[in-house]
Amino acid sequence: MSAAAQPVASDALWESGWSVAGGQITGSAIRELLKLTEQPEFISFAGGLPAPECFPAEEIGLASERVLAAGAARALQYGPTEGYPPLREFLAGLLAARGLALDASQVLVTSGSQQGLDLLGKLLIDIGSTVLVEEPTYVGALQAFRPYQPRFAGVPLDEHGLLPAALETVLAELAAIGRRPAFLSTVATFQNPTGVTLSATRREAVLDIAVRHGLRIVEDDPYGELRYSGEALPPLAALDIARHGEPRHVVYLSTFSKLLAPGLRVGWAAGPAALLQRMALAKQGLDLHTGSLAQAIAFESCRDGLLERQIPRIRRIYGERRDAMLQALELSMPPGVRWTRPEGGMFLWLTLPEGSDASALLARAVEQKVAFVPGPAFFANGGGTNTLRLNFSYAPPARIVEGVERLAQVIGQR
Repeated sequence: MSAAAQPVASDALWESGWSVAGGQITGSAIRELLKLTEQPEFISFAGGLPAPECFPAEEIGLASERVLAAGAARALQYGPTEGYPPLREFLAGLLAARGLALDASQVLVTSGSQQGLDLLGKLLIDIGSTVLVEEPTYVGALQAFRPYQPRFAGVPLDEHGLLPAALETVLAELAAIGRRPAFLSTVATFQNPTGVTLSATRREAVLDIAVRHGLRIVEDDPYGELRYSGEALPPLAALDIARHGEPRHVVYLSTFSKLLAPGLRVGWAAGPAALLQRMALAKQGLDLHTGSLAQAIAFESCRDGLLERQIPRIRRIYGERRDAMLQALELSMPPGVRWTRPEGGMFLWLTLPEGSDASALLARAVEQKVAFVPGPAFFANGGGTNTLRLNFSYAPPARIVEGVERLAQVIGQR
């Protein structure tokens, strides 16, 4: 047999042919940690997991029965890419309560808000485009955008959220070299990973900057209903509509994953009609439409007021867990460790003393059966070596206290 005819191993056959974009796809450090921490003796602060005891399983089960009894053929059939019409109408009402006065035609149902990020990356990012991200930022947004090969520019934040002055500086630097960013990606409320919330004053300042610079903003808001203290703030998208009478600078993403169950994979995008129409066209090539059955179940679950019953329950349970973690940190952490104090959401952010290495710390923490996500995963261009993210929604209070004590002991041994 000639050399040219030699068979090629299957792995080599495929791996030698990745596209440039395909080669940019990387695994999530968080999802890899989840495989390890499924062991019952582990206390995991790593994942962004809702508490299973908060899932309205009985209500979802009854809703499923009603959906199949009343219209199985429709629920099991292909559906419109834009989404199940009754659900879109319901979501328009839900958004109106959040300050987004929109028609159902301005709502696109997605497979979780994560798909919305991917669709926007596909539509708005060219190779070499600049995408502005918070520093640190949601790791899932980085995963969604990276295959489209952008350059990331980080905008730092503090305990009051993204710094408008820093945003202005970054935009000026880009303008000086003739570059305009594709968009700014932000989790303005209970930010992932830090838990901080963009203040009311800064929300207005960011929108002022958007108007001056013609800046597009992608606002991901999966946690906005999960407030345990402080006063609620309108989404950036609501302020944008209030200013202009229509969505102009902000496209808004949200999801039922944190309010009902992530297994439904039902999220949505809301914003300018032309953008949503283009997103629907792109979505056709991805999955044709979000699952008809899941959409119908989500609608049927909510139409009788499930969210009004569910959200207060989640707030109570997660609020107790946040308080348990904050108190445990106060009691256990050695000097020099700082952390955020979120008013809601699912995460807080630890900063270790200078010179610390959170990734090395994780290896020792795993030996003590406790896990977290090291900070570097959340920095687009490197950094965050001495930082880490903790989740407080998943474990019950007693386990949170025990886990923080284990972690504090490991930190104290550095």
